[in-house]
Amino acid sequence: MPSIIPGYVYSLFAALAVGTIVVCVCSASAANLRFEADKHQLTNIEEYVATKSLQILSYTIQDNADYSVFLDCPPHIGNQRYWIRFGNDSSNVWVEGGFGATVTVSQSRVFVPANMAVLGSFVSGSGRPLLRCRMQNETLSLTLTCE
Repeated sequence: MPSIIPGYVYSLFAALAVGTIVVCVCSASAANLRFEADKHQLTNIEEYVATKSLQILSYTIQDNADYSVFLDCPPHIGNQRYWIRFGNDSSNVWVEGGFGATVTVSQSRVFVPANMAVLGSFVSGSGRPLLRCRMQNETLSLTLTCE
């Protein structure tokens, strides 16, 4: 009889170890799925800002007037704050974003097919994003601020 009890104890510990591994793997998979969904939503917001930029740019060119529009962006993605900003170099304009309250360089970019001066950033949870476009001295300028 004494040899049967250690077999049960070993089986119990083995089942406990396998159960722990299964729970950890499922938790990691769920966290990865949640992160991918949040990243996809951030990309959707970047595309929305780029589209609104082109829309307000066309109004400014057409009417030769200044235009401003509040963007409809969520205060958080999941439980995280996020940021959106404009970037440019000598030939391209883009919208980039990331998670957190500090604006840094991001690998995620949505290009805006326009030649203009851009400036500004928006951090979620600190107000509503305002997109402003104006023509000054034959130069288009697009600004993203928080109101």
